[in-house]
Amino acid sequence: MANQGLPIWEVFIRSKNGLEHRHVGSLHAADAEMALENARDVYTRREEGVSLWVVESKHITASNPEHQGELFEPAQDKVYRHPTFYKLPDELEHM
Repeated sequence: MANQGLPIWEVFIRSKNGLEHRHVGSLHAADAEMALENARDVYTRREEGVSLWVVESKHITASNPEHQGELFEPAQDKVYRHPTFYKLPDELEHM
């Protein structure tokens, strides 16, 4: 394979009607400029987006799904983060 020595880049696109960038895939490229050009050619052939981000995969730190309990469950003991914690005045009809 010709791409074996090239780093992997993650590609994110912001669509015409969206505000956030969404991950659409990965590709191999020698540098950021090449990754951006390849992303444009591969992922925006039908004018799907208005903005592209490319990030070398080695720069992304992700949580491990096996540790989801210890990472996300501590928030459950903070009841003030839940909307049921707050009492709304009776005069407030629409929220």
